[in-house]
Amino acid sequence: MPGPTMAADLLLMLLADARLPVAGHTQSAGLEPAVLGGLTSAGVPLYLGARLDTVTRVEAATAVVALHHLRQAISLEPVTAAWAARTPSQALRHVSRTQGRALHRLLRRLWPEHPAVVAVGGATAPRAVVLAAAADAAGLSPAALARLVGYDDAQTVAAAALKLLPMDPADATGWVLDALPLIEDLAADVAALTEPGDIPASGAPQFEAWAQAHATATRRLFSA
Repeated sequence: MPGPTMAADLLLMLLADARLPVAGHTQSAGLEPAVLGGLTSAGVPLYLGARLDTVTRVEAATAVVALHHLRQAISLEPVTAAWAARTPSQALRHVSRTQGRALHRLLRRLWPEHPAVVAVGGATAPRAVVLAAAADAAGLSPAALARLVGYDDAQTVAAAALKLLPMDPADATGWVLDALPLIEDLAADVAALTEPGDIPASGAPQFEAWAQAHATATRRLFSA
């Protein structure tokens, strides 16, 4: 179990590690269905930025609000309901809850008795809410949590691109580097949110359509 003196930035790296059960070896952040839908490597940077403005923004804001609720001992149900209302795709909701269960298994190993880890349960909590429990246990700030969500999404897209598209790995690293200012802007925008009603409703109909189609695909490399 991590000690109380472990630096928060090192714990942040742990939570963004590709070896996590919800990380890039199982997820493509929606890139696989996008590629099947015609997206090329030239379009990935725009795809990445569009995610940060929409579905990733919803997830980051949900995580930040959930973190506030955990630290104030407020019910998480309104947060989960607000997230679900802003995630109309059944496929995306299912994937998020599956990721939440996998992540919660890890948290039970790292912080089995931490109140936030116990509070989220893990059976139906979406990934963003479980990440909030991890952030509380790790002592992360709301901005650090939002930054984690944004960075994890960007690096997941980049890692998936290396498996799905013919390209130079240096280009994928460049995409993440170029996205860092967008991630910082995202973190600054959502870090102060505390109410479920403040979570942005950033629609992404094309991403949702791709996710729905991917859920029924019989040949795929990633679960989402």
